Amino acid sequence: MNDQIQDAEGGVPSHYPDPAKLPELHIYSHSGLVYWWPVWATGFIAALVTYMRGGVVRLDEAHQQYIATDSALGLPFIAVLLAVIVFTNFRLRGLISLAVGLALAFLTVLFAWLGWWDDILEFLPHLSVHMNMGFYLVFSTALLIIWLLAFFVFDRLVYWRVRPGQLTELHVIGGGELAYDTRGMLFEQHGDDFFRHVVLGLGAGDLRLVTTGAKAETIDIPNVMFANAKVRQIQRLVAVKPDEALAETAA
Repeated sequence: MNDQIQDAEGGVPSHYPDPAKLPELHIYSHSGLVYWWPVWATGFIAALVTYMRGGVVRLDEAHQQYIATDSALGLPFIAVLLAVIVFTNFRLRGLISLAVGLALAFLTVLFAWLGWWDDILEFLPHLSVHMNMGFYLVFSTALLIIWLLAFFVFDRLVYWRVRPGQLTELHVIGGGELAYDTRGMLFEQHGDDFFRHVVLGLGAGDLRLVTTGAKAETIDIPNVMFANAKVRQIQRLVAVKPDEALAETAA
């Protein structure tokens, strides 16, 4: 009788599922910096174009700089930077975001292709946009380092782990955990901001979890990469009981 109740180490019923063997999914909420990759990517491209096609300005006998000879390179870089700032701070969901993003991108590319940017700037005397290769390299490298640290280090200090029947919020520093029962829990994805989530986030999204019971809570998890796929995986995990999941794993 005692052998049927306790395992070899004592105290834990042998038929209880082993948490280490349960399938699980980790969900990471990223900061807004995850959407800034077009800025450093554009900066590196601009640095390469400046090196290959720009002019050489000699500062003195020992030093020289590579610099673009017109504003057609600097202005698109500024346009990308400003667009990322605007669309990562103002949420435009649905067709409004799509229409505004496409219109801005079309006008920026069209004006650069037609060479109108220099003509437009002639209306503003003594204003010219020229950045040397060193600016593009330093700015883009610094931004890339910050982006990598945010994406792979700081954004992973707090994450959510989903297992059959359980959702747990974990803190890497301090080792804190907060568990929720997934029975009756509602999972939903907010409406996509086309420019923010689809274009900049490459399929990111904002998730909302609503718990049930006497102390119902609403948990918002913003900026989750591949949000649609994560929601489908969550729904599959919470629909399976722990003992059923172990049986499938063993099979």
